[in-house]
Amino acid sequence: MLYNAVIFLILALVAAAFGFLGIAGSATALAQGLFVLFVCLAVGSLLIKPRGPQRR
Repeated sequence: MLYNAVIFLILALVAAAFGFLGIAGSATALAQGLFVLFVCLAVGSLLIKPRGPQRR
């Protein structure tokens, strides 16, 4: 539980640094692009059949 709190504290500090330094606009554009990319990859992986071990 403490580990999660420390991780969120670090994320909050990084987000604050982006906001205070004016990098927020660039970070937003990057985040939107990555979101679209990962949604496309997730949909693609759901449509492709898993290629695990075959049962006989």
